[in-house]
Amino acid sequence: MTDPLELRARFPILAETTYLINHSLGAMPAEAETRLGEYAQTWKTRGVRAWGEGWWTMPMTVGDQVGRIVGAPPGSTVMHQNVAIAEAIVLSCFRLEPPRNRIVYEEANFPSVRYLYQAQADRGAEIVVVPEGESVAAAIDERTLLVPISHVLFRTGEIQDVEAICRRAEEVGAHVVLDAYQSAGVVPLDVTALGVSFAVGGSVKWLCGGPGNGWLYVRPDLAERLEPTFVGWQAHARPFAFEPELEYAEGAARFLTGTPNVPALYAATAGYDVIEEVGIARIRERSLRLTALLIELADRAGFEVVSPREPERRGGTVTMRIPGFQAVHRELGERGIVCDFRPESGLRIGPHFFNTEDELRFAVEQIAEIVETGAHERHSGAVARF
Repeated sequence: MTDPLELRARFPILAETTYLINHSLGAMPAEAETRLGEYAQTWKTRGVRAWGEGWWTMPMTVGDQVGRIVGAPPGSTVMHQNVAIAEAIVLSCFRLEPPRNRIVYEEANFPSVRYLYQAQADRGAEIVVVPEGESVAAAIDERTLLVPISHVLFRTGEIQDVEAICRRAEEVGAHVVLDAYQSAGVVPLDVTALGVSFAVGGSVKWLCGGPGNGWLYVRPDLAERLEPTFVGWQAHARPFAFEPELEYAEGAARFLTGTPNVPALYAATAGYDVIEEVGIARIRERSLRLTALLIELADRAGFEVVSPREPERRGGTVTMRIPGFQAVHRELGERGIVCDFRPESGLRIGPHFFNTEDELRFAVEQIAEIVETGAHERHSGAVARF
């Protein structure tokens, strides 16, 4: 069985930086560069023939690999550019009309998701935003159509009680759209066992698959009967027949759109392979040890920890509220320690399975030294875009 730390050498950036931002952009496996070279070589030598030699079906074959990681059966997960597109396709399956036109989600939902659903008010949706600290499940009733929620909240790394939300949604006939962007690859997830109608996510973070690789899971029984209106030629039963009228493909394939993002899909599989090799259970075990150490170190340094302390409620990220954290973040970057921050939350640190305990000790020591000496004050007012 592979020791997770033995895989550090596969991630080149670890040799140059203290890379603790895997909750934002996971470290790139060196193999991703190789696979992008394979894409270029295939395009160069096979040309248009590449479509029939694997390119065309990649949204499904790569989707099946994601499916293995999140507990989805084969043929139920397809790839898209990002989560906004994936959730827009879900929305396009439904009429937003009374008596079932409510969309319920938590206040701490990711902005991209919130914006998409807020925009549906002009189409007839009633938007119900559940205040922080209140139960999403309690807000779901017979008028609820969709419940687009985050498995792990991006600001604090808190794992939501998805099971309770799914039970309530099932009782009243509502559909849960689970955003697993902050959990897939670091927190165990079984979309089949949960019974969610839909799940979405991406590869930028813990899956180490890079940008341009969102994914959409559709529960198989729904995939056979729903008809999305946000659709493209890949969703046709016979796309290369170029028929003038739409006939939906079977299953999750009908949730595809246009020509796939082939180079991104090549790159993504390098990250997925490593995640499958290590295994989510072992990644979770190591993540809990590392985040527990971070909390211990933060306590010793006198920093406020915003993330949950209970292991069962904590994702892969630890958020600390530190005086002047925006400027501290900038100073850390100049010292080769890569993390990030979120307004109103604090400094976010996201170690993955390949990070070491010594890296965490070094990072927190540097934060404490920066605050104590005021080294960050020269960056006051600085706000990083990323």
